[in-house]
Amino acid sequence: MDRLVIDLAVLVLAGFVGFAVISKVPNTLHTPLMSGTNAIHGVVVLGGLLLMAESSGVLEKILLVIAVAFGTINVVGGFLVTDRMLEMFKTRPEPRGDEKPEGDGS
Repeated sequence: MDRLVIDLAVLVLAGFVGFAVISKVPNTLHTPLMSGTNAIHGVVVLGGLLLMAESSGVLEKILLVIAVAFGTINVVGGFLVTDRMLEMFKTRPEPRGDEKPEGDGS
């Protein structure tokens, strides 16, 4: 029981520290930083998979499956956001003179 109280205290303190750190990040840096942390989250997914091999109880396996599923969703979503963000910086090809510009209305 004592170990559970210590683990819960660490979880709550980590939540407060994480909120304090993230709230101080300017908006211009938020998306690139989140993309990087989502990529790092792949390590968490790998750790969950390794722990799943060593887990013994049914509750442990269920929690690990949920953790790995949410971690995978986070990693894939992070890469999709990064890809979409990088699309904004690509140059578009110049229209040729014989083509009408889109949205001309004629």
